[in-house]
Parts: sequence; C-alpha cells; structure tokens
Amino acid sequence: MSERVSPPGRPLADRRVAEVLATSTGGVGTHLRSLLAPLGRAGASVRVCGPRATEELFAFTATGADFREVGISAGLAPVADLRAVLALRRATTGADLVHAHGLRAGLVAAAARRLAGERSRPLVLTLHNALPGGGGLKRQVLQTAELATIRGADVVLAASGDLAENARRLGARDVRVAPVAAPPLPPAQRPRPVVRRDLGLDDDQRPLVVAVGRLHPQKGYDVLLDAVARWVADPRLRPAPLVAIAGDGPLHEELAARIAAERLPVTLLGRRTDVADLLGAADVCVLPSVWEARSLTAQEALRAGTPLVATAVGGIPELVGDAADLVPAGDAEALAEAVTLVLSDPVRTARLCAAGPRQAATWPDEAATAQQLVELYRELLGPRR
Repeated sequence: MSERVSPPGRPLADRRVAEVLATSTGGVGTHLRSLLAPLGRAGASVRVCGPRATEELFAFTATGADFREVGISAGLAPVADLRAVLALRRATTGADLVHAHGLRAGLVAAAARRLAGERSRPLVLTLHNALPGGGGLKRQVLQTAELATIRGADVVLAASGDLAENARRLGARDVRVAPVAAPPLPPAQRPRPVVRRDLGLDDDQRPLVVAVGRLHPQKGYDVLLDAVARWVADPRLRPAPLVAIAGDGPLHEELAARIAAERLPVTLLGRRTDVADLLGAADVCVLPSVWEARSLTAQEALRAGTPLVATAVGGIPELVGDAADLVPAGDAEALAEAVTLVLSDPVRTARLCAAGPRQAATWPDEAATAQQLVELYRELLGPRR
C-alpha cells in the first residue's frame, strides 16, 4: 500500500485517539481538557473514556471530543475494575492509539489491550502522581499494579523528573519527561479589598494566607493546621493570619471538626472558580503537600506574583527554582517560620513577588505541551497506510 500524506498543519488527519482517565476533580482532568482542542486541530478524532462525573465536571465534549463512559475509580476495586476493562475494550475498538492519564487509567488500559490482543496499537501512559506513602498489603498491591502498568506502556510520559527516574527503575521501555502546563487563570474579577471583605477581613492589616487544592492526605493540610496553631501563639503576627483553603475532598469533615475544636482562624471555602481573585487578595500562598509533580497551584501562584511557601517534594524544586521559599514536608515549625518571615519582611516579599512571574516565563505553555504530544502521536503512529 502507498503512504497517505497528512494535509499541512494536520499531522494526525484521520487518526483515532482514545484518551483515558479515572475519577478526577483537579489537575489530571484540567490537563486533559487543555489537550483536546489542539489534538482536534491536528486532525485527530478524539474520544475521552472515563467516569460520567468527570465529563460533567470538565465538559470534554464542549471541545469537540467524543465521550464514552468507563467507570474507572480512584482506588483499587477488583469487580469494578473488571467492568471498566470490558467497557474500555469496547470504547477503544477501532482506536489507532490509546493514551492513559494516571496509574489507575493506565492499569485498566493495559489490561484492556491485553484482553483485545491488540499489542500493535500504541499505549501511552502519563504519570501525574507518585504512589501514596505507607506500607502494608495495600501498598504491595499498588506497587504490583504500578509495575505492570509502567511495563505495559509503549511510552511513559512523566510530569516530573522523579517520576521519570522511578519509571526507568521499574523497567519502562521508553520514558520521557513531559511537563504538565497549568492553564492560565482568567483575570481576577474582583479587587483585593472586595475579596478580603467577602472573607471577613475588614481592613488590610490582617494577613491572608491562601491554600488551593483537594482536601486529601497528599496535600498536607494537617501540617498546615499545626502551623496555624503556631501563628496564633506567635507575637510577631498580630493579628494572626486568616487562612482560607479552597478545595473539597474526603477530609472536609475531619478538618472542619479540628478547626472548630481548636478555634483556629481557618475557613474552608469548598471548591472555587475564583482562584485568581483569591491569589490576588492573598499575602502568601502555601502548598504543604506530601508530594507533588508540577503543582498547578504552584504555577498559578507564581504567575500571579503571589509569594509562595511550599514543601521541597517531588517536582516542586525544579518547577519553582528560587522563586519560592521551600521547607521540608511534614515540618509544621519550618512551614510556620517560613510564612512568618514572608509576612514580616517586605524585602523578602518583594523578591518573591518579582521572581514568580520570571520563573513562570521559563515554563512550556499549553500550546507547547500539546505540540509535544502531537509529535509523539505522529512518531508512534507513523504514516497512514
């Protein structure tokens, strides 16, 4: 057969691509949605396979993509996983390439490919997160699943250098670092005084500390509350800062109960769409996570010129460079002291405010991220025959 040449500017013309993800309420879904329109413009016919709730949250179909419901949950569930494998096998019939985002989606995609006997169809896996810490049987099961998933992919894309190193250690055939770009936030809609007043701050004297992220153990909010207790007792911070946490998740009730019991100056805002407004009103943004790859919150804070104090974990140091103050994970004393120094030292604050946008200018944007993916797909698929 003769090769079919793709039209100029449409290197993926007539290619059918399936993008797969598990339950997502944050970074993975946001990243995937940013890729769909560029893939479509490159000529690909794109189908997203994942939970219905994820489609309702991110509206993948509004970008022109097709959607097929596949119930891939966030945690291991053997019966549900088997149903997901069968559903994904049906949903990806006829696809030229499958791209799974995250280990859970990758595990189901690799199993579906084996079941269908379609080893020649490329499978790409993007690693967004590391396995959670801890031990025991669950950890062993997750490690086994991680090993099988990484070895089952033709190409592993890692959102940070530490994820890439781990994938190589586990025997991945082809590993490439592929930074995940945070979509630009829309401009702030409300001025700083209005946002602060809505949060209960009547003047500009009381500091506002903002955290953005899912209420999940990975985000280290227990350590943040430990740090807040130190601020309350610190005579250098009078009045004590108000801490506003934007996000929802499984720890909401636990955190709310502790905040009430200890009378901490913390408010849980729930999921918000006005993150730009919150960052514009904040005196400092905190990211106390146990682990992160290329945190969307860190990217948003630095772009906004909001001073950032974060934990030196995962891909954070390579992401922020010297544009943020970094502290060890799990160290409430170090976190409290770093935030106190930012709030009490105008020179330090000014340096961080200026350094953030400069560092952000060095990152690949969404267009560059999407173009890298288009080139990878073209490489794996080769010329149309």
